[in-house]
Amino acid sequence: MALERASYRSPLLDEEGCRGGRSKEDGYRVTYLPVDRDGLLKLADLEAAITDETAVVSLMRANNETGVLFPVDRIAEICRSRGVLYHCEALQAAGKVEIDVRKVPADYLSLTSHKFHAPKGIGALYVRRKAPFPPYVCGGHQERNRRGGTESVPLIVGMGKAAQLARKHLPDFERRLRPLRDELEERILSSVPNTELNGHKMQRLANTANITFHGIESEALLIMLDKEGICASSGSACLADSDEPSHVIKAMKPSTAASRQMIRFSMDATTTQAQIRSVVTAVEHDTKALRG
Repeated sequence: MALERASYRSPLLDEEGCRGGRSKEDGYRVTYLPVDRDGLLKLADLEAAITDETAVVSLMRANNETGVLFPVDRIAEICRSRGVLYHCEALQAAGKVEIDVRKVPADYLSLTSHKFHAPKGIGALYVRRKAPFPPYVCGGHQERNRRGGTESVPLIVGMGKAAQLARKHLPDFERRLRPLRDELEERILSSVPNTELNGHKMQRLANTANITFHGIESEALLIMLDKEGICASSGSACLADSDEPSHVIKAMKPSTAASRQMIRFSMDATTTQAQIRSVVTAVEHDTKALRG
């Protein structure tokens, strides 16, 4: 959840008109906006952070660790009223909630295919007409001169088909998965002592559960669950090789050790009630063993 603003004018393009390095290294300041204990963003903080120097606002549609949803329609309205470009990072939301650029006037919107069961290694960036966008990779006319290089047709076809299927099944996603997610949370929170839900109870994706197990290190519990064939995580996949605590939970609850003691459970269209109950049984057993 970052707001980028320029501290001085820096050359983002090289001599060929291609994009230069990353914004921070190019001399841009990055302002990070806080969230409350439920992981929600205060729109007043966003409005206060935008100045005459602001270049672009980049905010998620849904957080990838807690599933908390941001009001992207209001965010887009604020940015447009202040004449600031808005990038909506919709990776986690794709295939789970409606994404319609006609309703959310974002200037840029990014997706990645594996979040909705397409092959890994491909994504999409929507660029609103007339929004500034220098070529990401120069050297060819592909992608309307925005990214040189031969496209991977099999990956593109796979992503397109997966998007088609995700759209078809979108109305059933919430209806089917929310009860399963709620059952998982309710059973764990009621049967395992010293547990706490992370993220707003209602304003989040239907398939994501993030729970703190106070007094238990995330990695210890993950190892035991893995031995029982249960895949979970202690943060986002982007930081899978890092031993740092979850920066998301740390931002929500900085005064506790929750960022090192949380587990994220994710469900999809293939998840069954039997699997939910199996996970609950394993969590109950493993937490007792770790605390014993």
